[in-house]
Amino acid sequence: MLWMERGLSDNTLAAYRRDLQQYALWLSENNRSAISLASAVDLQQYLGVRLRAGSAQRSAARLMSSIRGFYQFLLREGLVDSDPSRLIDSPRQGRPLPKSLSEQDVDRLLDAPDTDNPIECRDRAMLELLYATGLRVTELVTLKISQVSLNQGIVRVIGKGSKERLVPMGEEAQDWISTWLRGPRLEILGGIGSDVLFPSKRGREMTRQTFWYRIKIYASRAGIQTHLSPHTLRHAFATHLINHGADLRVVQMLLGHSDLTTTQIYTHVARTRMQALHEQHHPRG
Repeated sequence: MLWMERGLSDNTLAAYRRDLQQYALWLSENNRSAISLASAVDLQQYLGVRLRAGSAQRSAARLMSSIRGFYQFLLREGLVDSDPSRLIDSPRQGRPLPKSLSEQDVDRLLDAPDTDNPIECRDRAMLELLYATGLRVTELVTLKISQVSLNQGIVRVIGKGSKERLVPMGEEAQDWISTWLRGPRLEILGGIGSDVLFPSKRGREMTRQTFWYRIKIYASRAGIQTHLSPHTLRHAFATHLINHGADLRVVQMLLGHSDLTTTQIYTHVARTRMQALHEQHHPRG
C-alpha cells in the first residue's frame, strides 16, 4: 500500500519495514502478542526500551510514525478492532538547525577534485550540480541524461512521492556537465551503454554511500573540518539563497518541500548568521 498508493521511495519503504520488523522481534523475544494483536502497554514499553537504549527523539518519532501508520492500515482493512497507538503521543522533536558550509568552504570543496582524472571530473560535475540545485543525494545519483536540458539550463527532478519539479542549474553547473559528457563520461564507460547521467565504471547508478564517501575525501583534501552529512550541500544551497535575499516560497519549490514549515528552518539559519555578523562587526555588538 505504501508503495502503490503513496509512492514512497525504496529508502523510506526500507526504513518502515525495518521499524516494524524490530518491533515484531522485540514482541516475540519478550513473549508478547503478535504485532497485529499488541496492546498499547506493549507499545509504550517498547518505545521506552528504545529511548533508554539511546534512540534519538527524531528516530523514535519516525518509529512511532511507522507503527501508527501500520495500525491505521490494519484498522482500515478490518484486520483489527482497535489501534493501540491511538492514545500514545509521538516523542517531541526539537528543531535542530541544519549544518551548512560557508560560501568559502563550498568553493574549496568544489575545487578539490582533480578534473584531469575522469572519475574526479564526474565528481566535480556532481558537486557543482548538487550545490546549484539543492537536490537530494538520491535524486542526484539516479538522474538520467534525459532529465537534464543543457540548452534550457533545467533539471527535471523526480522527488519524494514521485513528485516532479523543474530546477534551474546555472551556467557553472551547465559547463561542468557539458565537459563531463563530452569526454570523461565516455572514457569511464568504455563503450558500455548507460542512460545514467553520472554512472559508475559499470554503467550503473552510484550508491549514496559511495558518493558521500568521495565527498569526504574532497573535504579532507580541501581542509574542511566541518562534519559533513548527506544533506550538507543541500543545506548550503538553501541557506546561501536565503542569505542573498531569495524568497522562501521559491526556495520551497526548488527543494521540493510539500510544506513551507519544512523550509522555514532556513530562516533561523540565516537569522543566526546575521546575529553572528552583527556581534562581530558592530561596535557595540
